[in-house]
Amino acid sequence: MKNEAKRLFEKMVDFKRFAIALLAVGSFFYLGLIIPDTANTMMELYIMAGSSAVFLIGSIYFFAVSKHCRKKLNELDDGQEFLMKK
Repeated sequence: MKNEAKRLFEKMVDFKRFAIALLAVGSFFYLGLIIPDTANTMMELYIMAGSSAVFLIGSIYFFAVSKHCRKKLNELDDGQEFLMKK
């Protein structure tokens, strides 16, 4: 049981790190989209908007998976001690 709690804790932390990284990259794409630049064509703007949306949706997904892992960890008896360390 302790190994499962440790594995869930590590997954939770990893998914949260993935989510933060994707959020940062998506934000940079969005900033590139809204900062005016005369060299951008409409196709480039659509690609940047799509990329930004994909990264931000991925970030939301990984935050949700991290939250799901945290809920499962709360349900485990051994998981409480991992959450208290944090």
